[in-house]
Amino acid sequence: MTDSRISKLAKVLVHYSVALKRGDQVVIRTSPLADELTLAVYEEALKAGAYPFIINEVPGAEETFFKYASNAQLDYVSPIRKLINQTYDAVITIWTEFNTRNLSGVNPKRIARNRKAGAPLTKTFLKRAAKGELKWTLTAYPNNAMAQEADMSLRDYEDFVLAAGMLNLPDPLTFWRKEAAKQQKLIKWLKGRNKVALKGSNVDISLSIKGRAFIECAGKENFPDGEIFTGPVERSVNGWIRFKYPAIYDGQEINDVELWFKDGRVVKEKASKNQELLTTLLNTDSGARYLGEWGIGTNYGITRFTKNMLFDEKIGGTIHFAVGAGYPESGSKNDSGLHWDMLCDMSDAEIKVDGDVFYKNGKPIIK
Repeated sequence: MTDSRISKLAKVLVHYSVALKRGDQVVIRTSPLADELTLAVYEEALKAGAYPFIINEVPGAEETFFKYASNAQLDYVSPIRKLINQTYDAVITIWTEFNTRNLSGVNPKRIARNRKAGAPLTKTFLKRAAKGELKWTLTAYPNNAMAQEADMSLRDYEDFVLAAGMLNLPDPLTFWRKEAAKQQKLIKWLKGRNKVALKGSNVDISLSIKGRAFIECAGKENFPDGEIFTGPVERSVNGWIRFKYPAIYDGQEINDVELWFKDGRVVKEKASKNQELLTTLLNTDSGARYLGEWGIGTNYGITRFTKNMLFDEKIGGTIHFAVGAGYPESGSKNDSGLHWDMLCDMSDAEIKVDGDVFYKNGKPIIK
């Protein structure tokens, strides 16, 4: 994909999303499928005076690992991963899929075991990120597999991905700075509040955000972006939710997910497809059945579901819950080797906060 917008994206990632400065150690996690963007990011990182290190993940290696690794290998945590999470200044992840179903034949218990082993490392990553010691960003590089997953041609999907980041604009950073200002208005209104009630055809949930912070998402950790999120008080969540959109985990699709919460914990789960995977992942560890995140999509420029949560969780008119690990900067105290986002349609729903209407029929009503 030769496109001038790729060099523009590289500049945004390096100079805005993680804001590299001279002397920073940065790892670029990528795939041979994304060489054009990888090299553009590498060039910008060098120009910024940083020390970039590329981890190029071979397509098919993850499937091979989960199929043939021994229990000891599933439990092993590489010292290289530890070094990066404990000492590096920035991580840029370029996400591309050569086969979106490459782990569909893997026993989910093996995936859960490996995620559990990596939980302490995830905790370190999130704590350092919350303190501002580690900057990170995730972006997508289009290819045929991802386009097919979204039911689009490659050219249309390329245009969709790049347009979602506002890279068609002469100065995309101006847009994202304005988006940040809009999000801050919502965050200011929510600050210091407590009781939340979400009601609609797909949700009937109560939860608390007392003492928790909402985080602005305007092109830093994810690119493209467009959401605000927090970590609900762990044991405050009660009620039921149905996720109209398929939940995707490591390329495996779980349909018609319904969750029932009591005192914060998922006490019952249901799915019409891949029920075993759903239950297995929720049993990853003691924190996997609690919410680590509640997010509200604010990007009304993303109008279609693509089975890629980097885009889908930002869709205006949706919310998402993530079971498992929460982000410490939001106040979340939930630890887990799992962090799994699920998307709920809110087009006919209402959100009240301390009895005041905050959101109705897919949009915040706060101006």
